Amino acid sequence: MAVRKAASALAFAFAVLAACGGGGSATGSTPPPTGGTTPPPPPPPPPTPASYTPGPAAVASVGPTLPLGKCVNLSNMLEPPNEGDWGRAFRDDDAANIRAAGFTTVRLPVRFAGHAGASPPYTIDPAFMARVRHVVETNLAAGLNVILDLHNYDELMADPAGQRDRFAALWRQIAEEFRDAPDNLWFELINEPNGNLNDAALPAVFEAALAAVRASNPDRIVIVGGQNWSGIDSLATVPIPDDPHIVVTFHYYDPFDFTHQGAPFVNPVLPTGRQFGTAADNAQLDAVLVKVTNFMNRTDRVPFVGEYGAYEGIPVAQRAAYYHTVTSVFASIGIQSCAWGYTNTFHLWRDGTGWIREILDGIETTMTMP
Repeated sequence: MAVRKAASALAFAFAVLAACGGGGSATGSTPPPTGGTTPPPPPPPPPTPASYTPGPAAVASVGPTLPLGKCVNLSNMLEPPNEGDWGRAFRDDDAANIRAAGFTTVRLPVRFAGHAGASPPYTIDPAFMARVRHVVETNLAAGLNVILDLHNYDELMADPAGQRDRFAALWRQIAEEFRDAPDNLWFELINEPNGNLNDAALPAVFEAALAAVRASNPDRIVIVGGQNWSGIDSLATVPIPDDPHIVVTFHYYDPFDFTHQGAPFVNPVLPTGRQFGTAADNAQLDAVLVKVTNFMNRTDRVPFVGEYGAYEGIPVAQRAAYYHTVTSVFASIGIQSCAWGYTNTFHLWRDGTGWIREILDGIETTMTMP
C-alpha cells in the first residue's frame, strides 16, 4: 500500500510541475512551441498483490494428507472426446520433463464415460483403458505421484440417480485395472460436481462408486469434492464419505473476471485488461484463508487445491503474479495446490520454447512435505 501511495504522490508532483511549465509563469518559463503536443502521462503501475509466506505442510488428524508438493494438471489430453481434439496428445517425455521442473505430482483428467458402453455392463473400451494405463505408468515411472480423475461426465451432472449404476460400474473397472498400482496412485471420483449433482445427490453417488473401488482397492486414497464446481464455498457443505482413506479437494479460479478474461469458451467473453492484485482481490484472499481454516478446524482434515490457473491470453507478468500469489496464500496455511495446466490450455509449457519461467519459478508449495 505504501508503494502505491508513493507512486501516486510522485505522479501528482509531476503533473503539477508539468502544469506550471506548460502554461508559462511569472518566473519566465518557456512555453512549448506553437502546435506542439504534451506527451500523455505514463500508465499507472499495476496493482500490488498481497504477500504471503509459505509455511510447513498441514497434517490431518482425520484421514490422510496427500504429499502433493508441486503439482500440475495434464490439461486437455485425455479428457476431450478424443485425445488430440483439444491440443496435442501426451508424449512419454512429458513425464520426465515435468519431474525435472520440480513437480512431484500430476493430476490426470480422463473422460472414461465417453469411452464406455451406454448399457450394462458399461464396458470401457479396452484400447482406451490401455492408453490410460500407459500414461499413468509413464508418470509413475518418472517418480511422480498420479491423481487419476474421472472428468467430463455431463450425463451424471444432469441425472445423478439415473447414471449412478453406470458411474459405479466405470469405477469398478478402473479400480480393478489399477488394483496392483503403487500407493501413490490416487483416485478422484468425479471432477467438479455441478448441476443436479449437488450436495444432496452426492452421498448416494459417492457411496455406490466408493463401494465399487473398495472391492479391489480397500486402502487406496480416494478424493472427493463438493457441489457448484467444487469451488471454495463447497468446503462448508461437502458430504464426506465415512471412509478412513478420503481426502477432500476444491478448485480456485477467483476472481473469475481476471482468470478467464478473453477466454473464447466463456459466454459471453469477458473483457480483457483486468489486472490482478487490487484491494478487493487481496481482501478476497484473506477471506479464502478463513474459509479453508474453518474447514480444517471443523473436520480435522487437510484439503488440497485440485485446480487453479489463469487463461493463457492474459499477459505473462499478470499470470505469473496470480500463480505466485495463489500458491503462496494457500501454502501459508499448509495447503498444497495443483496448477492448470501443463500444456494445451492455461499452459505453463510451450512446445518449441519450453517452460514459461516467470510462471514456473513463482509457483510455491509448502516448506515441508506431509
